[in-house]
Parts: sequence; structure tokens; C-alpha cells
Amino acid sequence: MSEKVVLTGIKPTGMPHLGNYIGALKPLIEQSHTQKTFMFIADLHALNTIHDAKQIKQHTYEIAGMLVALGLNLDNAVLFRQSDIDEIYKLNTFLMNVTPKGLMNRAHSYKASVDRNVANGLDVDAGVNMGLFTYPILMSADILLYNADIVPVGADQKQHVEFARDIAGYFNNIYGDTFKMPEPVIGEETGLIPGLDGRKMSKSYDNTIALFAPEKELKKKIMRIITDSKTPEEAKNPDESTIFQLYKHFATDAEIAEFAQMFRAGGMGYGTAKTILFDKVNSVLAGPRAEYERLMANTDEIEKILADGACKARVVAQETLGRVKRAMLG
Repeated sequence: MSEKVVLTGIKPTGMPHLGNYIGALKPLIEQSHTQKTFMFIADLHALNTIHDAKQIKQHTYEIAGMLVALGLNLDNAVLFRQSDIDEIYKLNTFLMNVTPKGLMNRAHSYKASVDRNVANGLDVDAGVNMGLFTYPILMSADILLYNADIVPVGADQKQHVEFARDIAGYFNNIYGDTFKMPEPVIGEETGLIPGLDGRKMSKSYDNTIALFAPEKELKKKIMRIITDSKTPEEAKNPDESTIFQLYKHFATDAEIAEFAQMFRAGGMGYGTAKTILFDKVNSVLAGPRAEYERLMANTDEIEKILADGACKARVVAQETLGRVKRAMLG
């Protein structure tokens, strides 16, 4: 097992879709079998957009249940709820005192809010709370608290790891060598998974397929995938097909080669291709979906997993916080 520590957080704002699974979750699950992994449910980050405690709790169970159902290796992976670690609040406060405001002004999330307000003729900070403005500091605390070496992120999240490195650098320059410098790792498939309309699969485009959609809903969504007007007899380019692009992430190399040949040879209609895609996706996800449904019916089991993970995470968090506290306060 690699000695490098991997860290990732997932915000509990709803069930992930197939694009999230292919681009991020599947690699993380696989990585948990070979590397020490800290994986937290980022419920504190969700407070910026969700103001319903029951909803956050439910989404937390959903994300934790999904990860376990997909096969997260709990021998290597420490799965926990962000808010269960009191040290995160304290480290966030310490880091506030070495982080320049100008760095926060450059955060993508804050700038996007400012741009929307300007476009709508509002005050630049309308609707901006300090949770949103200081979001990157809390995320930096998440990364630095567990001595992470590697942080898998999407391309649009790379800035958060860069900010963590900046803040660690500010701290180390003032107080001495205290924090590691984490490295962002961007998955090759990130942002390349097509949705029902051929654009990037995204909730903002309403073109997603929920990861654990019931079988009937899964089939209905797949049959809605937009295709071109080629007849069944015509040859088709698999590399230009959303159907094939999704299929290849669930099939074996031999199955992928065979399906590609069926596209190129002609004689296969898109309805048949969609049915083949459904059968393959459903066969891969049926087992995890059933386990997910079992866990969601037994949330005490999920709570125990999260509590056990928090105990393990707290050991590392306490050591890190002690080091920071001694450096800053003596």
C-alpha cells in the first residue's frame, strides 16, 4: 500500500449521477484498496446552500451509504462526517489569522457571486455570507488537518488545493515547517462524461442519470439519450456516440471492442444500442443499488461507520492541531 495519504470530501447536496461516478467516485473507490484515504462528508460546506438540518442529515446518509455500497475499503479508508471533528473548527480559526483577504477575493465561488450581482445591478456582496467568502479557508483546513499528500479534484476545484498550498506556505513561513504541501490530482475523465443531450453531464443542464436510479427510471433515462438521425443500417462512429461513451466505463475491454464494431458495421439501431447500454449499466449497479437501499433502511449502521471513522480521523486531527497550537500559542 502506498504511504501517501489521499484526501477527498463530498458535499451532501443530493445523489451523485453517473458522470460523478465515472469521473470521481469509481477511481476513489479503487484507490481506497491501495492507499490510505481520508474521505469525509462535507456537511459544513453544505451549510452555504442548504438551511434544513433534516435535509443535510438525509443527504449525509445517502453519500455515506453510496460509498459503502460501491465497495469503499473501510480497512484503508477513513469515512467520517466533517462536523464530527471539532478540531476542524479550531484549525479554521487558526488559519484565518494567516490568510490574506486578497486571496479570498480571488476565489472562484466568491467571484462568481460578485459577477452575478453586478450583472443584475445589485450590491457586489448581496447574498454573500462569510461562510461562502471564507469557504476556501475551511477547505484548506480540511486538507491540511489530515496531512494529505494527494487531493483528487475536478479541474474546477484545483484552485482550492492551490489555496491550501498558499495558506500552508504562509503558515510555514511565519511559524516554521508545520504543514505538508498537498498536490492536486485531476482525473483524466473529469468533465468528459456526456449527459443525455451530449453535453457534459451536469445537474445544471438537467441531463443527468442518478447513480442509484431505480431500474425502471434508469432504463427510461437511457432511452432518452439524444442521437443523430442515422438509420439502423448505416454505420456509426462510436467515438461520437453518448451511448458508447457511457458504455465503455462499465464494460470489459472485449465488450467495448465488440460494441464498437457493432457501431461501425451498421445494422444496429440506436434503440438496440441503448438497450445494450442499459443492460450493462444495470448489471454493474444492481448489486450496489440493493446494498445502498439496505443501508438506507438501516441508518444506525451508517451512523456506526461514520462514528468509527471519526474516531480514527480525530487521532490525526488532534496531533496536527496540537502542533499548530504549540507553534502559534506556545
